[in-house]
Amino acid sequence: MKLIIADDHSLLRDLLTTFIEEASPGASVSTCGSVDEVLGFLKESKDFDLIILDLRMPGMNGLNGIEVVKAASGGIPVALMSGVASRDDIQEALTRGAAGFVPKTLKARALTAAIDLMIGGEVFLPATTFNDHAPGGLSGDPDLIADFSKREKEVLSLLFKGLSNKEMAREMGLQEVTVKLHIRSLCKKLGAKNRTQAAMMALERGISA
Repeated sequence: MKLIIADDHSLLRDLLTTFIEEASPGASVSTCGSVDEVLGFLKESKDFDLIILDLRMPGMNGLNGIEVVKAASGGIPVALMSGVASRDDIQEALTRGAAGFVPKTLKARALTAAIDLMIGGEVFLPATTFNDHAPGGLSGDPDLIADFSKREKEVLSLLFKGLSNKEMAREMGLQEVTVKLHIRSLCKKLGAKNRTQAAMMALERGISA
């Protein structure tokens, strides 16, 4: 199984690659951060089984990027991925020929099952796709989420988006050192050693943004 995962947040790319490679030994995942980079891969080789594109990354131009990549792919299925997408975005993506919609918070087993489905020529669209969450809100294990402070929930939500500590500080109107303290607290509650592991462990325990 050979995939291209395109997302402009390196943390998300690393998390998804880890999930896929652990759940499907032998899987090969190529990653990049823009539509132009995807097109560069495809110029070199079309030996891929599936291409997954982030909804909001450089070169997508709304949903035009789906059609651009499909035109260059030689028939490789192209799926849309996002943390939050509107019903209209998802419907339009399918209309433009997307092989499905992949939430970034999908668990590893569900993710690999979705990938297998789309590689097999079927359309993947989880029912939970249409559950709307407020910005920064979390869903999942209520007992675990209740253990997080308001700021920790915001930090975890931004971790899922792949933001750096500096970007989080700017987004939340806090000092970077304060963000680091919240991340340290999150790591302690999740039993994680660092921010990347904290995001991964939260996802594995069913928490999503």
